[in-house]
Amino acid sequence: MSGKLDLPAAEIERCRALARTVAEGVRAETEQYTTVSTERTVLRLLGVDGVDADEVPIPNRVVDALQKAGRLSRGAAVWIGSAMAIGAADPSDAARRLIEAGGSVPEHPRWREAIAPHVERGLTRILANRAERERRVAAHPAEELPLLYAIVATGNIHEDVIQATAAARAGAQCIAVIRSTAQSLLDHVPYGATTSGFGGTYATQENFRLMRAALDALEPEIGRYVRLVNYCSGLCMPEIAAMGAFERLDMMLNDALYGIIFRDINPLRTLIDQNFSRRINAVAGVVINTGEDNYLTTADAVEQAPAVLASQFINERLAKDAGLETWQIGLGHAFEIDPELEDGLLFEIAQAEAAREIFPDAPLKYMPPTKHMTGNVFRGYQQNALFVLTSVATRQSIHLLGMLTEALHTPFLHDRWLAIEQAKTIRTNARHLADEIAFRPDGRIVRRAREVLSGAGQILERVAERGLFGALADGVFADTRRPRDRGRGFEGVVRRDADYANPFMEAWSATPAGART
Repeated sequence: MSGKLDLPAAEIERCRALARTVAEGVRAETEQYTTVSTERTVLRLLGVDGVDADEVPIPNRVVDALQKAGRLSRGAAVWIGSAMAIGAADPSDAARRLIEAGGSVPEHPRWREAIAPHVERGLTRILANRAERERRVAAHPAEELPLLYAIVATGNIHEDVIQATAAARAGAQCIAVIRSTAQSLLDHVPYGATTSGFGGTYATQENFRLMRAALDALEPEIGRYVRLVNYCSGLCMPEIAAMGAFERLDMMLNDALYGIIFRDINPLRTLIDQNFSRRINAVAGVVINTGEDNYLTTADAVEQAPAVLASQFINERLAKDAGLETWQIGLGHAFEIDPELEDGLLFEIAQAEAAREIFPDAPLKYMPPTKHMTGNVFRGYQQNALFVLTSVATRQSIHLLGMLTEALHTPFLHDRWLAIEQAKTIRTNARHLADEIAFRPDGRIVRRAREVLSGAGQILERVAERGLFGALADGVFADTRRPRDRGRGFEGVVRRDADYANPFMEAWSATPAGART
């Protein structure tokens, strides 16, 4: 696709170079540490699951025991393998023995040999799910873009299944199950099917399995594969990524900056976890979604546009360094300019088109208007129509459906149906609009896009100079200060020993798909 905005290529490359500097600084600081959630993820990938009599997850019990014994810095895999080498039947039995021993078992020189079949089993399960997804998608005609992305959020997974299948029958191509309010702040993953979430449904492996099975069962009826989406940002980011890989989720919200800025999660903790979670997403063939749209819900969308673009550059680089390929990097942005602003639609088009031209092969996720929804359903429907038109005209990839009842209540079935019908109608009527549009070289849209790119470059200069941790402490993003040694979960950061081991990280780091490009 030729660039309609004629954005300066040298400035785009400069931004990418600055983002690389930022990412190198992040890697230098984070590679010295592991976290409790990363080590719990290693256990889950080995097959350790379930809860004890007090409903505490077994991975939490093991990691807590190892941390109290001062052994977590060596890596949980070392001790699971050692327990197996001295007699444990499998990783679950090894976990039980570690809990009973208070984390104190001697290291066995053949721990890697003992654990190797279980590492391979976890890797094989993830790759098998990826192959199954690819087989199912290939069995149907290519789908029209942007993919229509609908949300369900009843709190009850069984009710979610009913709403999700209704939305898929109406034309939704992606189903996202919103997490229960504040689950991102839990330092454990709930277990089993759940029916009592608040403002959403708990992300659990069983809930993932139930929804995946329901959408798969629908496939023969509707003649297409429906993508399943959930959220792995938060204190359990890599654990939820592992659960998603095991249950064949297709997209996952994955963005440490979102957790840092909007949930006050410790920057060091969550950037360590983000890297491991993205490596899991990479090998699983999952498309990640980033959370830049959230900046625009708390600050002015016109003023924050350069910060959104700067964050997209950084997220792109961090994603590639974690092994994600370009087709997996679903950078986020949103249609959030005040509808009363003169030429606001032109600004929206400028920003959406700029994102498309700067990241031409990324599956951009475009978010609907929320901040300026007032409860006036007629005006809300109008705003969403402009949003859909902009999305189609700028070739967005993933389109989160806006609801006319935004700011009133959780959408009813008919609200979601209206949103799907509106998006389908505009997508059909404006199918080739992007092919017909050209922008004046000296016009408002082109000038705005260049202003945003220039502003992003200035922000990236500042972040590269201070480092990402320094920039977060300064409040560069969303006017929110987040120091490196503050925030939720900081106590879960552990400095690695010199001989630290994580066999999954070792396997994926050996052949990272797309890394360093």
